Amino acid sequence: MTTALIHERLQSQLAFHTEIDKLKRVIRRNSLIDGSRRENDAEHSWHLAMMAMTLAEHAPPGTDMSKVVAMLLVHDIVEIDAGDTFIYDPVAVEGQAALERAAADRIFGLLPDDQGARLRTLWDEFEERRTPEARFARALDRLAPIIANHHNEGGTWPLYKVTAAQVMEKVRLIEEGSPTLGEYAAELVADSVARGHLAP
Repeated sequence: MTTALIHERLQSQLAFHTEIDKLKRVIRRNSLIDGSRRENDAEHSWHLAMMAMTLAEHAPPGTDMSKVVAMLLVHDIVEIDAGDTFIYDPVAVEGQAALERAAADRIFGLLPDDQGARLRTLWDEFEERRTPEARFARALDRLAPIIANHHNEGGTWPLYKVTAAQVMEKVRLIEEGSPTLGEYAAELVADSVARGHLAP
């Protein structure tokens, strides 16, 4: 590879890294566990990657955890363009997929072709949930807000009038990725209802 091509590749890589710094500005609906402020997407992605590393024993046998961590680090990058969509807002969720695909095309397209294709493939795999890795990654993505809301007197649930039935729909997705974590999430939901922090 010539010096000019190396420089061009480096410029593409750095352009991507400059762009994804914007993920720190995307504010999510969920609060931090202590309720002090809302979290941003970059914090969320890092936290999920750490969950994957420490909760790996609850993934299906043979799950490639390095791939799970990689998926979790890239899964919300598209929200730089598409914004954070509240999963309990059916109108917002309806148009989300098209916005996110366009964002994936643009943002991953900033990288050299080989790297852009690799990250886009990881993002697509996460979205499609066809592999054990994707299902486990999605399970963690759904579990984290439940944990935060449970520790924060319901957090966003009462604010947006979310019911236990709505949360349990998300628990089913957690169960697909990890029966153990799905059972744990269901316990948190039941306890939140018992405490009056989540509407039945």
